[in-house]
Amino acid sequence: MAFRTLDDIGDVKGKRVLVREDLNVPMDGDRVTDDTRLRAAIPTVNELAEKGAKVLILAHFGRPKGQPNPEMSLARIKDALAGVLGRPVHFINDIKGEAAAKAVDALNPGAVALLENTRFYAGEEKNDPALAAEVAKLGDFYVNDAFSAAHRAHVSTEGLAHKLPAFAGRAMQKELEALEAALGKPTHPVAAVVGGAKVSTKLDVLTNLVSKVDHLIIGGGMANTFLAAQGVDVGKSLCEHELKDTVKGIFAAAEKTGCKIHLPSDVVVAKEFKANPPIRTIPVSDVAADEMILDVGPKAVAALTEVLKASKTLVWNGPLGAFEIEPFDKATVALAKEAAALTKAGSLISVAGGGDTVAALNHAGVAKDFSFVSTAGGAFLEWMEGKELPGVKALEA
Repeated sequence: MAFRTLDDIGDVKGKRVLVREDLNVPMDGDRVTDDTRLRAAIPTVNELAEKGAKVLILAHFGRPKGQPNPEMSLARIKDALAGVLGRPVHFINDIKGEAAAKAVDALNPGAVALLENTRFYAGEEKNDPALAAEVAKLGDFYVNDAFSAAHRAHVSTEGLAHKLPAFAGRAMQKELEALEAALGKPTHPVAAVVGGAKVSTKLDVLTNLVSKVDHLIIGGGMANTFLAAQGVDVGKSLCEHELKDTVKGIFAAAEKTGCKIHLPSDVVVAKEFKANPPIRTIPVSDVAADEMILDVGPKAVAALTEVLKASKTLVWNGPLGAFEIEPFDKATVALAKEAAALTKAGSLISVAGGGDTVAALNHAGVAKDFSFVSTAGGAFLEWMEGKELPGVKALEA
C-alpha cells in the first residue's frame, strides 16, 4: 500500500490545507465527555500549523441528514478542540461559498479554523462531485486524517482526494502502517482473536482471516455456534444453530489453508445472565440443558497463552466472554494481559480494534501496552473483512 504522507507535501507556508478529522465526540450538554478523537488530531493539525499552513478542519458531527441543525454544529466543540490543540481555533460556518472563502483569506499563516459540519449538505454522503469541486476551491492541499471514516465514500473522505493533491495525516499514517504490519505483510505465525455475540455479524471477517492467519481463536457467543457445529451440547447458551453448515464451511476453508481454529476446552457457565451468579467451570462436554456458557475457562486461557507465545503477530477483535459483567471478564483480562506482556517483551506485534475490544482492553488496563489499538470501529471491521476502504484507496500514490 503506497500513499503519500505529510513528509511528501512540501512547503505549505501560507497554503490552505483541508484536513479531514474525526471529531464526532460524545457530549453531555456542552461538555465533551471523551476527547480521544480530538487528541488524535493533534499531530497533524499542529505540524501543519507550525509549518505556516492555514489549517482548515473538515469533520462531521452526528447525523443531521443533509440539513443544518444547530444541535449538531461543530461550533459546539470549537473551544474543546482549541484546549486540546493548545492554540486558538477559528470557526467558519460553512464548507463552501464566497463567505467561507473570505474567512479563509482573512486567516494568517499558521492559523487553525474549524469548518461547519460537512453533513449539513446532502451532497456530502452522496459523494457529489459538484459539492467536492466547491469545497476544493477553499484549499490547495487535502489531508485525510480520519481512518475511522475511511470506509465511507463521502465528499470529505474520498471526493476531495480527486480534486486536490492528497495526503495521509499522521493519525491515518500510523493506523495504516499498523494494519499493514498486522495483516498486510505480517511476520508469521499470525494469531487472530475474534469474539463477539454472533457469527452472522463476523462472517466476512472469519472468511477473510482463515486465508491470512495461522491461528484463529474464537471467543464470545460465536464460540458456542462453532462448538454446536461440532456436536457439542451448549445448553441454553446464545447460539446460532441455523449457521451450522456455514461454520462447517469455515472449518473446511481453514483446513485447506492450514489455519488452526482454537475453541475452548473448558468454559464458565451459569443458569442466569447477571453479575456474580452461581457458576461452574467445566469441560465443554458437561454443559447442562439449563446452563449458558458465559466465558472461557482457565485451561483454555492457558492453552491460548501458549499459542500467543508461539506467535509473532496478533490481531484482536472482540472479547472472549461476556466481559461487561463480572466474573465473566476473567478470560479476556487474563489473555489480554499475556498479550500485553509479550508485546512489552518485544516478541509480539499486537493490533486490536473495535468498540467492545477497546473497552475490554481498557478494563484490563493494558490498552497502552498493545502495539496499536484502533478506535475506528466500522472501518477497522471492514479492513478485517479484507474490503477496500474508499478513503484509503483514494490516497494511493
